[in-house]
Amino acid sequence: MNLRSILSDAVAGHRLSQQEAQFLLSTRGRAVFEVCSAADQVREERAGPVVTYVRNQNLHLSNICKNLCGFCAFGRKATDPGAFCDDRDTVRQKVRLALGRNVSEICLLSGVNPEFDAARYLEILSWVKEDAPGVHVHAFSPDEVSHAAARSGLTTREVMEAMKRAGLGSLQGTAAEILVDRVRAVICPAKVPTAEWVRIIREAHGLGIPTTATIMYGSCETPADRVAHLSILREIQDDTGGFTELVPLSYLHQNTRLFLEGRAPAGATGREDLLLTAVSRLFLDNFRNIQVSWGKLGVKLAQMALLSGANDLAGTMFSDDVSGDAGASGAEFLDPREMERMVKDIGRVLRRRLTDYTLADDQSPAQE
Repeated sequence: MNLRSILSDAVAGHRLSQQEAQFLLSTRGRAVFEVCSAADQVREERAGPVVTYVRNQNLHLSNICKNLCGFCAFGRKATDPGAFCDDRDTVRQKVRLALGRNVSEICLLSGVNPEFDAARYLEILSWVKEDAPGVHVHAFSPDEVSHAAARSGLTTREVMEAMKRAGLGSLQGTAAEILVDRVRAVICPAKVPTAEWVRIIREAHGLGIPTTATIMYGSCETPADRVAHLSILREIQDDTGGFTELVPLSYLHQNTRLFLEGRAPAGATGREDLLLTAVSRLFLDNFRNIQVSWGKLGVKLAQMALLSGANDLAGTMFSDDVSGDAGASGAEFLDPREMERMVKDIGRVLRRRLTDYTLADDQSPAQE
C-alpha cells in the first residue's frame, strides 16, 4: 500500500477500508505527521476551526462493581477497604456542588453495583433532577442497562424508556473497551459481549437517546482489533446517526491488574495515541466530533491530538476518580482558561458547548 495515495484518497472523500486503516495505524517515523496532517485537514472540513468543551461535573456514585475488570483500578467488592455507595443526601450534596460550578451537564459514573436494579437507577435520576431539573444528565453504560434489566425482570428497552422519562439526557457509550470478544474475554470477561453492547446502543438510538462512542486502546488488543472496533461504530452510525462523538480512551496501566500481572503492556505510546486519533478521524467519515481525553493524555499531548484530527476537549469534569485510581495525575479538572491557552497556541478558537454540541454562547472562558 502507498501511504500518500491512501491519505490523498481519504482527504478527497474515499471511505477507508479496514486494511487501509490498519496500514495507517502501523505508520512510523516522520510519516506519522503526514497521517496527522491529513486528519487535521479532514477535521477542518468536517468540524471547522472551533475547539469545543462542555462545562460538566463527574459524580462518582459507587465504586462497588460486579465486574472488577483487569484494566480498572477503581472497582471494589462491597467488603473491600475504601468501597463506597452514595446515599440520597450525598448525591444531592454533589449535585448542589455541581450547580455552584455553573455546569450544563452532570455525568454519573459508577461501578456496576450488583445491588442496583432498575428502580435504583431511576431513583438516582430522581435525586439529580430534584436539584438540577434543567441540567443534562449523561449517565449509565449498556452494561448497566443490561444489569438493571436482568435484576428487574425487564427488557433493556423498558429500562431505557423509563430512564428517559425520568430525565436521562444521553447514554454513555462506555463498557465498549474493545468490541472484539477475544479481547473482552481477557480484559473485561464479566461485561456484556460485543453483540449485546451493539444491540443496546442501537436500541437507545432507536428510542431517541443519543450516546457517545468510546474505544479503550493500549491494553492487549492488536491494531486489527482497534480497526474492527471502529468499523462496528461506523456501521452503527451509518444506520442510526445516534453517536454524538468518539471518545478515545488511552489505557492507563500503572495500578491495574492486567499490567501488574504481566498480561498487558504499559499502555499506548504517544505515537499510538496520535495515530488512533488521526485514523479515527479519517476512518469514521460519518462522525463530526472526535474528543480528546486530556485527563488520560496530559495537556501537552492533548494539544497535539487537536492537530491530529480532534475538535473537542471534553469537559471540565472537576473529578475523575477512575483515571486517578489507575495512576493518572492531574486528571481531575482542566480550567477553561488553560484550555483557551492551549487552543490559541495552535491558532484555533475555543467555544463552550452543550452536550449535543450546540454552542452555548459567546462568553469567554476566562470569565467563567
